[in-house]
Amino acid sequence: MAGELSYVDLFAGAGGLSVGLERAGFELVHAVEVDEDARQTFTDNRDGLAATDLSGDIREVALAEIPEVVGRDRVDLVVGGPPCQGFSEVVSPDGSDERNHLFENFVDWVAALDPTAVLFENVRGMQKTAGGEFLEAVTASFDRLGYDVTHRVVEASEFGVPQHRRRLLVLASKSDVAESPFDEFDLDTISEPGVADAIGDLPRVAPGEEATQYTAQPETALQADLRGDTTKLSAHVAANHSDDMVEMISHIPDGGDRTAIPAELQPSSGYHNSYSRLDSTAPAVAITSNMSKPSSARCIHPFEDRGLTPREGARLQTFPDDYRFSGGLVSVRRQIGNAVPPYLAEAVGYYLRRDVFGETLSRGDRERVHRLRSGGRSLSEFESSATTDGFAKQATLDSAD
Repeated sequence: MAGELSYVDLFAGAGGLSVGLERAGFELVHAVEVDEDARQTFTDNRDGLAATDLSGDIREVALAEIPEVVGRDRVDLVVGGPPCQGFSEVVSPDGSDERNHLFENFVDWVAALDPTAVLFENVRGMQKTAGGEFLEAVTASFDRLGYDVTHRVVEASEFGVPQHRRRLLVLASKSDVAESPFDEFDLDTISEPGVADAIGDLPRVAPGEEATQYTAQPETALQADLRGDTTKLSAHVAANHSDDMVEMISHIPDGGDRTAIPAELQPSSGYHNSYSRLDSTAPAVAITSNMSKPSSARCIHPFEDRGLTPREGARLQTFPDDYRFSGGLVSVRRQIGNAVPPYLAEAVGYYLRRDVFGETLSRGDRERVHRLRSGGRSLSEFESSATTDGFAKQATLDSAD
């Protein structure tokens, strides 16, 4: 659409960041993703794109070639985050992981495309890797290019995501752009959704089973929004646990942990938070590629005796149900676990449009913000809230109040 703010998505993965930004009114002009399955997922969910339209390995695109690859000399926004595993304090406390240097390629794209703003996201551990040297390098790189830089750690559950997921966001904006209170930006959620608010309408599946049809109507604003007009359920397939595993986890109550397993059935290994159920009333822990493995971090369904299905993981990440993932189950789980939650990206997108690019949000935009804030509400509560709350008062972002 003419007039939309243009952006490039680097290290795009399955497209979680782009789902949110597109919903917030930004126009994608190019994306870069090295993983073939993720690249296929990204393009399969966007009209007019083929996997070959995306760039693959960012290291193989020379600085001088970037404008030609993108098809324009500049864009409004460059977003993305290099693979986060290298910034883990466990994997690379000294910063020696070679993936840590991919931010240099990110900076090259910013230099070539001269955007008004840059959004760089990663795990919060980046603040401590190598004593904070990598975050300092990112900040200094943007500063040299003429950007004012701020950063903060955000909690996804504070932006309507039914998941405790902390991410580091670095915002760089041109020095001649009015300074924005990014550190104060808050969605001020009305009703924080829990696990059941996100997945409670999905059909029950036993270990090894798959469901392709819905059997219940949405009950919450979040369920209704993520289901949308979708009629055929996808990726709702449970891992095929052994009978011993099912017996073991059947003793764990909603929100409980391995201490509830009888002594004779106790697993012989695992971390303290493995073999634990999600609490149906609270946001989930961070969803990872191990979402289907009870022996991993807390990922057992609140009241079914199995790990999460990919669709349940996607719901907890706030991907819409019509989003289809390419590749085998291992790849699909990895794509979902590595993604930026679309709701978080969408909320940040509205903030960027208003506070960085100086746009006025439309009534439709404000209605979307109100929906993001209301995910845990029942449908009846949500449907009446437009008149009882008033969009002018409630459907706002706190930094503009």
